[in-house]
Amino acid sequence: MTKTTRRSFLRGSAATAAAGALAAPAIAQEGTTLKMQAAWGGGIFLENAQSYVKRVNEMSGGKLKIDLLPVDSVVKTSQMQDAVHRGVLDAAHYVPAYWYSKSKTASLFGTGPCFGWSSQEVLGWVYYGGGQELFDELMASLGLNVVSFFNSPMPAQPFGWFKKQVTSTEDIKGMKYRTVGLAADVLLEMGMSVVQLPGGEIQPAMKSGLIDAAEFNNPTSDRDFGMQDVSKIYMLASYHQSQEFFEVTFNKKKYESLAPELQAILKYASEAENSNFYWHNTLRYANDLRTLQDEQGVAVYRTPDDVMAAQLDAWDIVVNRISGEDPFFAKVIESQKAYAKNVMGYLNLNQPDYKQAYKHYYG
Repeated sequence: MTKTTRRSFLRGSAATAAAGALAAPAIAQEGTTLKMQAAWGGGIFLENAQSYVKRVNEMSGGKLKIDLLPVDSVVKTSQMQDAVHRGVLDAAHYVPAYWYSKSKTASLFGTGPCFGWSSQEVLGWVYYGGGQELFDELMASLGLNVVSFFNSPMPAQPFGWFKKQVTSTEDIKGMKYRTVGLAADVLLEMGMSVVQLPGGEIQPAMKSGLIDAAEFNNPTSDRDFGMQDVSKIYMLASYHQSQEFFEVTFNKKKYESLAPELQAILKYASEAENSNFYWHNTLRYANDLRTLQDEQGVAVYRTPDDVMAAQLDAWDIVVNRISGEDPFFAKVIESQKAYAKNVMGYLNLNQPDYKQAYKHYYG
């Protein structure tokens, strides 16, 4: 795969594909092509989108092809869901936090509160705990003509890049900080001044002083953005976005025009990406974290437990407030809590302490 330069990663690819809805036959014929725009102009997330597309294209035997377009090719990231809804795009690859301004419930599908679970268990809730049905209900209530699948369980996101080490909650009060989704509400509750910026604008904003601190997602993407050039303090571990995954969304009319076996390929290719993403990305993140530390002079710290405890308290305030305003939000929260209590009750009782084993061998 061609290596993405930092400049191209930040800028994205300026592809100028024409935006036009494809004709929707009653049954998909040989060579049907779906135009999918990704929210990524380069880097590891674009690789992940390409991996999903590759699975679909190889499994369909020529009956279906996805043409993947990079960020801003047809519409801006903030307009992608509307473009899919209207048929300007056939599909999109992004995260729900990018459109949660339409409904704060959207943030619960990936960037919600941590009920003691990871992205793996949240996806379990989506597939087997009623999450997909609740999401479909949300789409219907918003009148959106889309069908979505979820994949790729992301590790907890670092607290991010700071000008000095965070040792207490007092250190972050008044700090101008970049994040997205409901995490913005949580950190506002903790006294931060939150700015929501697209990924490609984070590093320049911190370099210019527009923001004091920021997070994006992971060591690999952060390194590609060049965050190590504007900060040497990297705080890992946080509850502000302790779980997230991709949303692959399709125009519902277009999706339903496909033959059942092609619909199944779109769905099950998404499920297959769950394992591939975790194996592929976890190794890359680990390797790039070592590079940041050993070769680029970054000091890595774990976010103090009392700061993370304060994040949980802030989550409680935010969740209770929104639940009181939005009954459907409250309905999703209760479904998630019931699933997490059950599944994590078993896992916490059964799983050994992996840190103990790690220390036994590596100190």
